[in-house]
Amino acid sequence: MRSVLDERQGGARPLYEMLAYHLGLDQTEGPRGKRMRPLLGLLAYEALIGNHDDGLPAAAAVELGHNFSLVHDDIEDSDRERRHRPTLWAIWGVPMAINAGDALFALSRLALYRLMDSEKYEAQKLLDVMRVYDETCLALCEGQYLDISFERRTDVTVDEYLEMISKKTAALIGASIETSAMMGSDDQDLIDSYHRLGRDLGMAFQIADDLKGSFWASAESGKAAAGDIRKRKKTYPVVWAMRNAAAADVSRLIAIFQPGIRATDGSGPPDGDTPMSEELTEEVLEILERSGAREATEQEARRYRDLALAEARSLPVPEEAVIGLRTLVESMITA
Repeated sequence: MRSVLDERQGGARPLYEMLAYHLGLDQTEGPRGKRMRPLLGLLAYEALIGNHDDGLPAAAAVELGHNFSLVHDDIEDSDRERRHRPTLWAIWGVPMAINAGDALFALSRLALYRLMDSEKYEAQKLLDVMRVYDETCLALCEGQYLDISFERRTDVTVDEYLEMISKKTAALIGASIETSAMMGSDDQDLIDSYHRLGRDLGMAFQIADDLKGSFWASAESGKAAAGDIRKRKKTYPVVWAMRNAAAADVSRLIAIFQPGIRATDGSGPPDGDTPMSEELTEEVLEILERSGAREATEQEARRYRDLALAEARSLPVPEEAVIGLRTLVESMITA
C-alpha cells in the first residue's frame, strides 16, 4: 500500500498524505486496523501456492477497497473518531473526505492491476478476479444502502438484517479468500469452498461484533459500554428483540428507536443525532437481556462460526499448508 501511495507526486501530493493518515501509514507505529481481510487472502493464497508474494497486489487492493468504504461510512454515520484518532472528515471536512474515499477506491483498482506484472496469470483469470472485486464493491454499496435505510425503520426483520451484513461485511471477507483461491487454483469446487469459508466467517465476525457493541465494555473490544445502542444502531440483538420480545417490550423499543426521538426521555423535538441517554441505554439493555436477545445473538454467531470452521477443516489442502489460515479463522471467531 505504501508503494501505491508513494508513486503519486505533484501538486495533489497532500491527498495521498491524507490517505496515509487514514491507513495509519503516516507513522511507523500506531493504529492501522485489523487488516484481517488481506491477511486471510494471503494465507489462503499461500496455502495453495506455498508463498504469498504474488498475492500482495490483491491483498493491497482488498485493504484499500475496505478503507474506501470506511471513509464514506464515517461521513454517513457522522463518526468523528476511528482507531482512536479523528476521522478524515472531522479534520479536513466532508468534501475532502468524500474525494479521499473515492481516491482510495481508484487506488484499490490500480493495485489490482499490478497482478498483470506477474507472468503467472492468464488474462482471463485476471478479468475474472477483477469482476469478483467489482461485484463485491457494489455489494458493499448495497449493504450500506440497506444499513442506512434501516435507520428510519422499526420493522426490520432478522432476515433483512442478515442480508445487509452479508453484503456490507461478509462479501469482502468472502471475496478476499475467494479471489486468492482463484489465483491459486482452477478447481471450481475448491474455489467455492474458499468462498463459503469467507462468507460464513464474515457473518460470524459481524454478529459477534454486534454482541460486543451492545453488551461489552473493554479496552480489548475497543468499544464503549453499549456503544452501538447509544448510537441507536439496529444491530442483531436489537432487531431480534424488536421481533421476538414481549409485546410491551417491543412497543417500548420501537418508541425508543423511533427516528427523531429525543435523547432524554423520548419526548420533545427530534434530535436524532444525539446519543441515547444513560437512562434509555440501561432500559434498552434490560429489555435485551430479559427478551433473550443476548443468547439469540450468541447462538447465531456460533452457528456461522461452526459453518466457517467446518469449511476451514474440510478444505482439500494438506494440513501443514493450511494451518495458518485455520489458526487465524479460529482466533477470529472463538467467542
